[in-house]
This record gives sequence, C-alpha cells and structure tokens, in this order.
Amino acid sequence: MSAAPPQSQAQGPSSNFLRQIIAEDQRTHKYGGRVVTRFPPEPNGYLHIGHAKSICLNFGLAAENQGTCHLRFDDTNPVKEDIEYEESIKDAVRWLGYDWGAHLYYASDYFDRLYEFARHLIKADLAYVDSSTPEEMRHLRGTLTEPGRSSSYRERSVEQNLDLFKRMKEGEFPDGAHVLRLKIDLKSPNINMRDPAIYRIRHTAHHRTGGKWCVYPLYDYTHCISDALERITHSLCTLEFQDHRPLYDWIIERLADAGLLQRPLPQQYEFARLNLTYTVMSKRKLLELVQGGHVDGWDDPRMPTLAGLRRRGYTPEAIRAFAERIGVSKADQWIDPGSLEDCLRNDLNERAQRRIAVLDPLKLVIDNYPEDATEACFAPNHPQQAELGTRTLALSRELWIERDDFQERPPKGYFRLAPGAEVRLRYAYIVRCTSVDKDAAGNVIAVHCTYDPETRSGTPGAEARKVRGNIHWLSARQTQVAEVRLYDRLFKVPYPGGSKQSAGTANVTTTALIAGTVDEETELEDSAERNFLDDINPHGKRVIEALVEPALSSVEAESRFQFERHGYFVADLRDSRPGRPVFNRAVTLRDSWGKEMSTHS
Repeated sequence: MSAAPPQSQAQGPSSNFLRQIIAEDQRTHKYGGRVVTRFPPEPNGYLHIGHAKSICLNFGLAAENQGTCHLRFDDTNPVKEDIEYEESIKDAVRWLGYDWGAHLYYASDYFDRLYEFARHLIKADLAYVDSSTPEEMRHLRGTLTEPGRSSSYRERSVEQNLDLFKRMKEGEFPDGAHVLRLKIDLKSPNINMRDPAIYRIRHTAHHRTGGKWCVYPLYDYTHCISDALERITHSLCTLEFQDHRPLYDWIIERLADAGLLQRPLPQQYEFARLNLTYTVMSKRKLLELVQGGHVDGWDDPRMPTLAGLRRRGYTPEAIRAFAERIGVSKADQWIDPGSLEDCLRNDLNERAQRRIAVLDPLKLVIDNYPEDATEACFAPNHPQQAELGTRTLALSRELWIERDDFQERPPKGYFRLAPGAEVRLRYAYIVRCTSVDKDAAGNVIAVHCTYDPETRSGTPGAEARKVRGNIHWLSARQTQVAEVRLYDRLFKVPYPGGSKQSAGTANVTTTALIAGTVDEETELEDSAERNFLDDINPHGKRVIEALVEPALSSVEAESRFQFERHGYFVADLRDSRPGRPVFNRAVTLRDSWGKEMSTHS
C-alpha cells in the first residue's frame, strides 16, 4: 500500500478530474479494483517543488484508493545519471512522507526485455535501423506544416535490421552511427509518430548494469513498456507529454497484440505542471546554477529543490498542503510563491515555539535600574498553546534592542522608542527614552532610558497605563551569538529570462535526443528572450551576526522557531552546531517580499 500522510491545513482532498476518472474506473471495475500509479524520475538531478506536486498526486491518489504507488527510476541515459541523484530522490520522497514499500523499480531492470521487444518489432517490420546522421533525420522528419520523408534506410530487410541491431548491441559501431526507429507514419500530423527513434548507441557504462550495454532505449519507448510490465493502471504525466500519448498507446498495443504485454493496459492522463513565478525549474537551468557557482549547491535554501526547501525551513506538511491548494487541472497556470509561503506560515504558526532574536543590535541602558541586578521575566513559548509553558528572560540594566526600534527623529505614526517617548519592553516594564550616546561620526551607539517599576508585565495593575509601542529585547549579560541567513527569492523578476512560456511547450530536437544532450524525461527548453542568469536577485542572501536567547545555543538541526516580529527560522540542517547555531529565515511573518525588493532597488 502507498503510505500517505494525514492531510494538513485542508478540510480533505478536493475533487479534480483525475479523482473523477479513477472513481469511474473503480465503479466500472476497469482494472479489477486495482489502482496502481508510479512516480518515475530520472536520476539526473535533485527533485524540485514541481516534482512535489507529482509525488503528492501519484502517492496520494493511490493511497486514497487503497492502491500502490511505485517509485521507478527511468535510468536510460548513463551520460547524465548518478547514484547521488538517486539517493537524493529517495530522501526527498521519504521526507515528504511517502513510502513505496517493496515497489522500487528501475527501467534498467527491463533492459533485456526491452531489447527483445525491439527485436520483435523488427521482425514484425515495425522497426528498422536508420544510419542517417542526426542532422539528416531532423531534415527528413518534416515540420508542423510539412510531412516527413523516408530515409534511404527505411526499407532495409528484416534480416538486415536484426543483424545491424545485434551488432549495435555488441559494440561494433561508434556512438551516433545508427539508431533504431519505429516504422509508423511519416505523414502523421503528430511529429512524435513520424518514425521516432527508440534505441541509440552509447558507449558509456551504466551505474547499475556496468558495461553490459552499448545501446540504450529512449524514454518514450521505455516508459510505456515499464508501466505495462509493472501493471500500472493510471499513468499520470504533465501536459508536455500529451502529444506523446498516441506513441505510448501504439507501442504497448502492438506488444499486447503479440501477447508480450498483459491487458488491461495502462492509460496515460496529463495534467498541468507547476509553474512558479520568480523561479526556474528546468533541470538544465538548475544544474547551470549549481555548476556555475551561482548558488551554494543543490540544497541552497534559495533553490526550488526539495533539498533546498528543507534547508530553508519548509515542512513536508506545508508542501503537501500547497499541492492540495493549487489543485490539478489541464490548463497551464502560474502560481505566485506567496501561496507556498502562506502554507508554510499556516503550518509553522501552529508548531513553531516563539523565541527572541535581535538581528541588528543597539544597546539600551536603563539608568534607574540597579547596576548589578538581574530579574526574571516570563515569556510564553506559544501564545495560543498554554500547555507549552513559559521560558525565562533575564532583565538587566543593559539590554540589546533592534536598531530600527529607535529613531531620533521619528516620522508620523512611529510608535517605538524616540526621545521622550515611552514603550513597553515586551514581558517587562514601560521605559521612557531620556538621552542617546553617539560616536565621533554622529551615529547613535546607545540609548538611555528610565523604567517605571509599577508596570511589570503580569503583575496586578501593570497594564493600567497604556503605551502604543511594544519592543523586544535581550539582556546584554545573557545572549548567544548566532549566524543568521536572511534568504529571499532567487530571481528578481517573475519570469527569469523574460519568457512566460511554460518550460514544457517546445520540442526537443532529434539531434539532442540521440546525442543524449537533453534529459530523458523530455527536458524541454523554453524560448527565453535573455539569459536567465541576468535576473538573479543580488539580495537573495544576506548573512549577519545576530544575538539570540541563550537557550538557542544547543538546539538540534531543523528545529523551527518564530523569532518574534522577524519571521520563522530554522536551525540549518547542515551547518548549525551546538554552541555555534546557524539559523535560516524560512519565511517572514507576512508577505513583505515586494516591499523589501523595492527598498533594495
């Protein structure tokens, strides 16, 4: 059974066309009551937030119907694949809360059968070895308005094709010398049906099969057969595979007609992929960001990878809630990252305990407070969850406050500390500003005030005197220095590179597929108007030295807190250590990104 975590932040799953299709198939008993889905990544990069939508959909629909979801690595391109990527994919799926159980598969498990199926297609005169160059193949393939034309090799005999294919397998020919193509319809209006290539020569060792193979099957051929062999019922793909569905059906129908695959066959359905503004999710572009040093690795908290989102402080519950919120449709749409951020705020508002951090410290001296005294003040760990108790904050004569909580010449409507103004020190007393100290350059280096001992928070009558300002603080005697990383969006414009086109709408060239220079999962290129790297946000990462409560000195990695008035933060998964805490800002308390960006501009 596919393990599915409980719904979070939602009243239950909403209806969509895929749920309706499965419900009708269950009603008609089309697959004998079975629901088997699959999540089929290629191990050539780290999973990103777009993959999370597919993971939640495939595992979720299976679990809702007491079915199973397979994790299958489509590992047919050894040029780009790596065990590191494979392990990162497993980690990401587990982290999201899903379990494939015994159903872990690899396309490479089927290499022998795929080869024999290809031999069957050759014997049935449904496939042939083409010795054209990739450029010649592209030219003969035609265009959207012109039909394709036969290559001079299309009418090779079955015996010739079987011989050549065997010799390709045995490594007799160099890369690119031949490909195996299906013999379908060169005049088809669907270019995918114009004798697509299904095998290419690649003298590259595979990380699972070693040097056994010199020919590797292409994705369109491998994927549908893998689905059928695993008895998948509902093969859920993103919209860019819609035009590939006739080829999917053509291949498995002919193999089933020959008794090589079992009926009922899987059915492919397409849904709109996730497009986020201010984000790129092309694996090619993400790899370029990593290899070019524009980010600090695949798990950089600015990256849309699940590893990056995890380090940023996102929770699996927030991402699952986001996947449910955006829904499933057949129409491409662009989602603002604010929706994802809102799901995280909703989740962390419930689970994150509160703490105080001073990110830009300014000294505050309470002149009428005893110089050597220390007083315990009590702050709730969570304002809506009394059962979580309180924590102690030490009040002393010298404190640290936020620099922007004081202004010598405050604007209208400013209710924090200013000369002659009163504010409440949160969980403590009301203080009045009396003077400031400045350095030789005229910069304020300390603020002096007096406190009213009758206004201690929590004591009878303390709230009788009202002030509008309320600021947080830490004792200068008891603080912990922490590295705090303030992250923002990786790109400064909604459509990096200038293109609003969905990343899955253009065609991959035959040359690129045969050469192996694009990903097997049809990593489609968009028609960007400019280099997307030019749109990187220069203010996407800021590292500061801050002061935090002493108790934060030894928190475990991935512990999440709300730093009061600053947002939600997480102890960095990789870099935070006891005695040397490192915190990443996951999200602000509200959607202030646009305001911050305009301030930086």
